[in-house]
Amino acid sequence: MDTSIKHLLKELNFSVKGSLWVESAEDRFLGPGRVELLEHIDEMGSINRAAKQMGMSYKKAWEMVNSLNAQSSSPLVLTQTGGEKGGGAIITKEARELIAFYHRLRQRFQIFLEEETKQLNAD
Repeated sequence: MDTSIKHLLKELNFSVKGSLWVESAEDRFLGPGRVELLEHIDEMGSINRAAKQMGMSYKKAWEMVNSLNAQSSSPLVLTQTGGEKGGGAIITKEARELIAFYHRLRQRFQIFLEEETKQLNAD
């Protein structure tokens, strides 16, 4: 069975695109926005500053952190309130593992997209 659609397309340069995230039955778990948020929290030590860096509301960032923590077997983001130096947040080693996993998954996905684009445009 021929799966090519080349005969249906004009002579244009088409490409296959896609987004990638991991979901549970309850909610979206990990995707580009959540990974970026974790990376900014790691860099800035604050959920609020990470949210501002991304142009995201503090409320949305908190919802994402809560969702990540609720779906993980151990917390990914730890928070500290008040104190002499004020509050803050850190990511755990498990969060770092998830970030690395997502980047590897993203690389494999990108290879898939590139291969499918080659097949789509092949003669």
